[in-house]
Amino acid sequence: MLNDRQQKALDYINERGRITNKEYVKLNKISRETAKRDLSDLLEKRFLKIMGKGRSVFYVIGP
Repeated sequence: MLNDRQQKALDYINERGRITNKEYVKLNKISRETAKRDLSDLLEKRFLKIMGKGRSVFYVIGP
């Protein structure tokens, strides 16, 4: 089950094609640590996949 922040992120990705950690923080008005946990959870559940490396990482809809 997804929380409201995670659902909002999936909606954002469906509109724009991708999301960064920074955009997730701003979208949900949360800390970077909370964003990291939420995005890691979405990766684990295979809703998202990670693209890029280092500071250029972004997330897209998963496999």
